[in-house]
Amino acid sequence: MRTFSVRVLDDAFEISYVPNGKTNFTKTITIVCDPDVPIGENLEKIREKLAGIDFDAAIIENPLDYDFSDTVIGVNHQRIDMGLALSNMLNIPVVSHETADREGLETAVENKRTYNEWHLDYYGEYAAKRNYGQEAMLTIGNGYFGLRGAYLAANADQDNYPGLYVAGLYNQLTTDIAGRDVINEDLVNLPNAQYLSFSLDQQEPFTIKHENISDIYRSLDLHTGVLTTTMLVSLPTGHLLKICEQRVADMHQWHRFVLHYEVTPMNFEGPITIFSRIDGSVVNANVDRYKAFKSRHFDITETTINGQDATLGGQTKASKVNFVIGTRLTSQELTADSPANESVTDDILEQSFTFKAQTGTTYVIEKTIAINTSLETDGNLNDAVTSELAQTSFNDVVTANQRFWERVWHDSDIQIDGDLTAQKLTRVNIYHLFVSASPNSNPHLDASVGARGLHGEAYRGHVFWDELFVLPFYTLHTPDLTKQLLLYRYHRLAAAKKNAQLEGYEGAMYPWQSAQYGDEQSQFVHFNPDSGKFDPDNSRLQRHVSLAVAYNIWLYFHSTNDLDFLKTYGLEMLFEIAHFWSSKAVKNEATGRFDIKNVMGPDEFHENYPNADEPGLTNNAYTNIMVSWLFTTLMDLKKQVDQKTWTALTKKTGLTSTDFTRFDEIAHQLSLDINKDGIIGQFEGYFKLPTLDFEKYRKKYGNISRIDRLLKAEDKSPDSYQVAKQADALMAYYNLSFNTIDNILKQLDYQLPKGALTRNIEYYLARTTHGSTLSRIVYSVLSLITGNMDQSFAFFNTALRSDYYDIQGGTTAEGIHLGVMGAVLLLEMRNYGGVTEFDDVLSITPHLPERWHRLAFREQFKGINYSFSFTHAEMTITADKEATVKVFGNTQHLKAQQPLTIKNTEAS
Repeated sequence: MRTFSVRVLDDAFEISYVPNGKTNFTKTITIVCDPDVPIGENLEKIREKLAGIDFDAAIIENPLDYDFSDTVIGVNHQRIDMGLALSNMLNIPVVSHETADREGLETAVENKRTYNEWHLDYYGEYAAKRNYGQEAMLTIGNGYFGLRGAYLAANADQDNYPGLYVAGLYNQLTTDIAGRDVINEDLVNLPNAQYLSFSLDQQEPFTIKHENISDIYRSLDLHTGVLTTTMLVSLPTGHLLKICEQRVADMHQWHRFVLHYEVTPMNFEGPITIFSRIDGSVVNANVDRYKAFKSRHFDITETTINGQDATLGGQTKASKVNFVIGTRLTSQELTADSPANESVTDDILEQSFTFKAQTGTTYVIEKTIAINTSLETDGNLNDAVTSELAQTSFNDVVTANQRFWERVWHDSDIQIDGDLTAQKLTRVNIYHLFVSASPNSNPHLDASVGARGLHGEAYRGHVFWDELFVLPFYTLHTPDLTKQLLLYRYHRLAAAKKNAQLEGYEGAMYPWQSAQYGDEQSQFVHFNPDSGKFDPDNSRLQRHVSLAVAYNIWLYFHSTNDLDFLKTYGLEMLFEIAHFWSSKAVKNEATGRFDIKNVMGPDEFHENYPNADEPGLTNNAYTNIMVSWLFTTLMDLKKQVDQKTWTALTKKTGLTSTDFTRFDEIAHQLSLDINKDGIIGQFEGYFKLPTLDFEKYRKKYGNISRIDRLLKAEDKSPDSYQVAKQADALMAYYNLSFNTIDNILKQLDYQLPKGALTRNIEYYLARTTHGSTLSRIVYSVLSLITGNMDQSFAFFNTALRSDYYDIQGGTTAEGIHLGVMGAVLLLEMRNYGGVTEFDDVLSITPHLPERWHRLAFREQFKGINYSFSFTHAEMTITADKEATVKVFGNTQHLKAQQPLTIKNTEAS
């Protein structure tokens, strides 16, 4: 094992290691730390000095003594967890010299590697959007609710935001903005029921202030879903305390979560008062650009405190959803002789109790919180909450949760050997997918997954086409969960039909932004923070969201053979979606082809043509390719159902044989704009637009990912240039196999020349600013298709780290990007593992990244459970039933529970 060691001096790092080929010589490098820059920037110098040298681990010689981490160091009066920082920079475990001596180096390194792979940790107190972002990443939840990882003593302010959201609980408010009534429907931030704090000597409760906190360490255990915050408090009076906060969402009794709160006086004895609150005065204030809008979404209807219990009831102002939140305090210090004090002021319920504390003794308080709403609970909400608060404990919930998380990690884990950071962040993504939706809670809910999960208020908690990137992961691991999420769309089919009728179309037109009712929630104007003005917003013209719904219906049925779902729900939605696109397609007599006008593609920078009288674009390539696929797929599905069902559904939806004939004509005659080099035009007329001097704008602005806003701030328009926010013309290659797209193009009577896909990728990459986190995912897949593994892995790595490093400069503060999290997982399985589910049998052609030693995961496909393990030398495939797969294009037969190992040299 090759290691280097770090000794921390007053103002420098001393790095020591044995050079290659040396046995009795140690090289030492001293790195002086600049006191005027953050310590993390000084650590970057270590990476520079060790560039090109491979190490297996690092050892910190003289760290500070903390029980929450053995690798915290201090230099120039600044502290950092050097182990966390170096692991992120160098992708290796880091241990202390003491731990290595105590456990043995190899054991210590392996233990730290395992710890890092299963924990998301943050050291230190951060402010503003950086802390908001960490709260989002530390969210706990169970598909029913999401609770941001804010400190228990925090109230909403510029540095902290303790948001609580229940899936599907929305409310509409109308705000007068410059004489315009603007209606917004928001996922409601519910009362803050997690609040716990303390005070000494009858003073005000402790609040989160930088000057009063010596150290903070937050650790999310991905094994169990437990979030632990350890805080060392140093008060102005000289009192020192250790506070340990733990919280866990109950994955089985999903209406509740439990807090475990420990207070330890370090250098004093005397009275300590504990405060517990339900704060009903909260508003939606997580997103700065929404603050001009009304944000108080509910009225308080009842408040009750009864000993250890407190209850707050409310009703949303417009949607009229009733909710009740109840809490129960338990502690050995809370007794009949020392009951809780009570107060209710300004919609805030407060309980407090006081006890005499001894130095070095730890005092434990537990708080159980239950939430019930009229959306999912029949009968009396107070009775339901009281039942949920029945005697339980933090340890009981953690123990019960083990069954849930053991099943998640058995069925859904993706194991990556050789890339410590990729392994950790992959599991972070899996964790957040099961916070956002769960097979236990979602069958009881009328909700789908929002683009930002249950982690914040960006996009107002709405459901977008991001389902396209999330639901396939559920389909391959928990298909019943996908079914429940698709039912959210089925229950809003009537609303989608009304949306189409209002625009003069037939069938069902699903909205770009969907919330409680399924009507269109996209705005007509959008606030531009770079110009300070409201710009027109035509994003509702992204009608391809209906194609995402259709794609997920098809993929679910294709992967599960759930014929009952197809006949009862899926086919009806597909009929209505197809009817919409048929009514939108218009025969162009001049070309003999069909045109689809007034749409936007995934590239949201282009809303219409320059100086156009009407919004939208004509013949967006992605839209037209997917519409052709939809009509063709519909005819394939006809073979899967009986004639009686097909006839009944055609009658129910009002379709006739004439409609199906038209579907087939459109599928073969849609128009694309393809130039002589085989470049697929993003839309008709795209090639006529001028290019933009990207280098000029990079020099002027630095980050140009949102070039649309920058251009508008200069009184220009992105509509006038060949610029792209994300993949658009080539997006279909992400959804479907290369052969499928090739067949669609041939069906449309287009033939791309040899090497055209590579030229298309190069062409559009030169015009794309990656203003969406999803952009790099699609280009990673496209790069892999054309054999550019280095480029693919670079895009993948950035996408994988996008929320962890908040690469968009503050957007993670407003909620995670669930779409990119799901897409990263799918890319690992479908592209790097090479396991594709587009045909009737799984096709396996792995493309393992060079630094990955092994990739392993499980999938469900057509009722069979598969497990896969890939190395650079071989692969092993196991199925729980007899199965047939294709490996490197060759048919392989699997016997039940008998692993099949194939050397990669057998590829033909």
